[in-house]
Amino acid sequence: MSTPTPTDFLSRMLAGLLPDELERSDSRQLLSPIGHLPLLTTRRATMIVNRVRLFALLFALLTPLWIVVDVATLPFPLWAQLAALRLTATAAFAALFSRARGKSSLLHAYRSMATLFAIPTLFYVISHLLMAQHRLDGLSAALGTGYAFLPFVLLAGFAVFPLTLLETAAFAAPVLLAYGLAGLAEWGGSDWPSFTAEFWLLILITGVAALASLCQLVLMSALVGQALRDPLTGCYSRRSGEEMLAIQFDQSLRSGTPLSVAFIDLDHFKRVNDEHGHDAGDVLLKNLSRSVNSQLRGGDILARWGGEEFVLILPSTDCEQAMQVLARLYGTGLGERPSGKPVTASIGVAERTCDHAPDWRTLVQLADERMYAAKHSGRNGVVCPLRQCASEHCNSCLGRAAITRQQPAVRLETA
Repeated sequence: MSTPTPTDFLSRMLAGLLPDELERSDSRQLLSPIGHLPLLTTRRATMIVNRVRLFALLFALLTPLWIVVDVATLPFPLWAQLAALRLTATAAFAALFSRARGKSSLLHAYRSMATLFAIPTLFYVISHLLMAQHRLDGLSAALGTGYAFLPFVLLAGFAVFPLTLLETAAFAAPVLLAYGLAGLAEWGGSDWPSFTAEFWLLILITGVAALASLCQLVLMSALVGQALRDPLTGCYSRRSGEEMLAIQFDQSLRSGTPLSVAFIDLDHFKRVNDEHGHDAGDVLLKNLSRSVNSQLRGGDILARWGGEEFVLILPSTDCEQAMQVLARLYGTGLGERPSGKPVTASIGVAERTCDHAPDWRTLVQLADERMYAAKHSGRNGVVCPLRQCASEHCNSCLGRAAITRQQPAVRLETA
């Protein structure tokens, strides 16, 4: 029996704190972005960038307005220095607002968010260093203390972002560090009780904001999960399959790796509905989905394209490897028909590099056409792009490329 890791402990704790909202198997995604579905990552990145732009616009509009108050209450040249600092920050916020758009990668979202929090953090540190050089009293001292509230505003702002615990800690750490350094520079250790109380309040606000971020992530994950899945089979829906295929196609283009697609159409499925009823057809589809998904690798994606049609997305998989995956599925079996006979399928395979597909839609269309070729050849077979492929791997598997009617699926025992 393996020893539980700290990650396992946190996963169990989060699942226990959010009963009926979060499954234990899904709680790990609240700890770290590693392992998130590509579609969730893309949508979360888009949401983070949108929030960054809103914050940047708000700060760009409000930051220069306080110059009037500084001029009226602070001595010269302090107010002039702060005014120049505010105008610089305003320009930085405006630049961030205009440039943080058009991309939906998580790396771009991280850069945008880091820039958003870096600008006011630097503003806070520099403004405190400037004010520490002047002895303020009366109204000037009272308004000057308002600058000390900026870290509280920043840390509370995490609540509007759907972040994991690791991400919140990574972004909050520089703000807390900056506050600590500014406090040491201002007080020099002479007012530790006040500093400790304020720092503890900052940590408390960070914790509350982190919980709010997690709740946003839970809600977003649930909504994306509902949109992702086909309600009958639990496979990915066609819409989510198209989005993930577009993501995988772009990644394949950038990295130069292969990408295979298998279009699967169950043989004589209409007979099941006609002879045994639609409930029997639903059970067959559910069993097939369960059987196929249990045999897939971590990055493989099965989507229900419509009716009895499924599309299997195989990232970083060439022709030969795609045939090996399909051979494994046939070896395990696709399920049973109500009559007890094994479920068979006509399958067409397309691969980006073999077929020189310009986009993912062309890739699916080629796989669809080959599926019909398999169906017209007598069903229960696979047609793949080996003739068009110059790869030595694919040529070497030419003799065993097609899973033919003489090699039917292995019959499975019902649970």
